[in-house]
Amino acid sequence: MTDSARRDGTPDRDDNPERKKKRPNKKVAAAAYTRRTETRTTGAKYPRKPKAGARKAKPEKATPATPTISNAKPARHQNTDTSRRPHVAPEDGVRLQKVLAQAGVASRRAAEELIEQGRVEVDGRIVTEQGVRVDPGSAVVRVDGIRVVVKADLVHIALNKPRGWQSTMSDDLGRPCIGDIVSERVQAGQRLFHVGRLDADTEGLILLTNDGELAHRLMHPSFEVSKTYLATVHGVMERSVGKQLRAGVELEDGPAKVDAFTILDVNEGRTLVKVVLHEGRKHIVRRLFDAVGFPVRRLVRTDIGAVALGDQRPGTLRVLGRGEVGSLYGAVGL
Repeated sequence: MTDSARRDGTPDRDDNPERKKKRPNKKVAAAAYTRRTETRTTGAKYPRKPKAGARKAKPEKATPATPTISNAKPARHQNTDTSRRPHVAPEDGVRLQKVLAQAGVASRRAAEELIEQGRVEVDGRIVTEQGVRVDPGSAVVRVDGIRVVVKADLVHIALNKPRGWQSTMSDDLGRPCIGDIVSERVQAGQRLFHVGRLDADTEGLILLTNDGELAHRLMHPSFEVSKTYLATVHGVMERSVGKQLRAGVELEDGPAKVDAFTILDVNEGRTLVKVVLHEGRKHIVRRLFDAVGFPVRRLVRTDIGAVALGDQRPGTLRVLGRGEVGSLYGAVGL
């Protein structure tokens, strides 16, 4: 019996070799307790082994930098006016790529590529950063220098007015008018008005829109938007008449002339002529041909600027494409 043996003859705890192996190191335990205490008091994170099946914490997202508008080199024919600041609304605006997608320019992904390539400008400044927000109600957006209509409520329609119809939205005498053709749109709350007029006997292209600024400029003579007509006149016309019309003819309300004149066909005592002019006076084409001795039998307006009637049937409507609207904006400096 050793000195450490108990009086009852059982071995002392310290003499048990198994217990000696399992006894914890007091220094290690003290250090662990110190680290846990520091974690509670200082808030420092102490790594713990994750439980089985536990979800991994998502990494915190870095706050993106505020998009800026660069001065990258513009695309060909692109507006480079830098005097105006873009209508950027960081909180209330709409992301530029979404605006372009809603305007029918391209999908959002393709719109992002256009922005990265420096082909998009807002209020005269080229945008190359993603996430720029704009106000669709006031921002002027262009792609490759062509104006893009970003206001969702603006409508631009081409109408082929039939012969015998009035160029009005309503008629007190009950005569057929272009308002009858768009009556469903008007009843649905869409406000439309016609850009210019055609007399009842003239058929062809009329523009309908609710874009007041564009309509005003298209009708103003200072912008000289061209209009193309096909005129069938009585008589066999000589080319010398075209020179006379290009030089100018004196009418009762002042001189007038055509910008271009082409004889297309002569058949059975009638001549089919194409004329281009930017005059907007009442019955101007008919009066010009009357002045040179060739009264008009039939008159059709086929083009206004870059917008063409094409094979559109009389009495039908067609919503203008993005390129057509952009060309009209460009023609009047918008």
